[in-house]
Amino acid sequence: MDKSERMKELRILAEQIRVETLKVIHSRGFGHVGGSMSLADAMAVLYGEVMRIDPANPRWEDRDWFVLSKGHGGPVMYATLGLKGYYPIEEAYTLNQPHTRFPSHTDRRMTPGVDLTTGSLGQGMSEAAGAALGNKVQGRDSHVFVVIGDGEADEGQVWEAAQFAAHYGLDHLICLVDDNKRQLDGTCEEVMSHAKGIGAKFDAFGWNVMDVADGNEVEQIYDAVMEAYTVKGKPTCIVLHTCKGKGATFAEPTGAHSSQPTEAEWTEAIAAAEARLEAVTARERGI
Repeated sequence: MDKSERMKELRILAEQIRVETLKVIHSRGFGHVGGSMSLADAMAVLYGEVMRIDPANPRWEDRDWFVLSKGHGGPVMYATLGLKGYYPIEEAYTLNQPHTRFPSHTDRRMTPGVDLTTGSLGQGMSEAAGAALGNKVQGRDSHVFVVIGDGEADEGQVWEAAQFAAHYGLDHLICLVDDNKRQLDGTCEEVMSHAKGIGAKFDAFGWNVMDVADGNEVEQIYDAVMEAYTVKGKPTCIVLHTCKGKGATFAEPTGAHSSQPTEAEWTEAIAAAEARLEAVTARERGI
């Protein structure tokens, strides 16, 4: 399958992830819709094309690693892992309920396919740097991908990890910034602005930095990751300019961080996402 055909399949996968992410959160009735939906396209690229994984053996030592530092985005990860066969997707419809394997923040002890536990913002960046160094020391060529939020980048721990990763030349570490311009209490510009941008800060810390103008377009994400693979001697930061709540009818217009929609709003959002999946599938496969 050539690249064009692979990108078509990734666009379909991204919409499947959006549908399932909504269903996962709907099972609880409320949750972090905004920052989950903005990541669907990146998750499709990583798990659908880029990462070396084995759903039948989640702890395979030579796998690529994924760390969701913004752990509250867990629903999009649960949807992705379910679609990739780590478990029946219906199991994730017990999100944050008694006896679930799917807590509100990702936990490696509970969910197959989760490499590292995250939730306290900033800590996943440090964990990812540690995993990348560990792989390097052990002679593995595995890549470690870590996703941080633009609001999360307010945390000092992010920058301690960035300095650490650059110092040790962790060129198999790739950080994707979900730059959707909003955080819990408002826009990032209002709450805590990054004077010259998050990318400029990573550059100042010694990272290779790339900007993806449309962080909800799979081909742009894929091309950036492929370019990152060619960089030696330093880690790479890919800033994804995304839309918070992308594809959720009740969240995308407002960029809501967390949502507690009515049942009618859930019904409308899921129906709209399913219709979009059907339309994208027909378009990309020429049906």
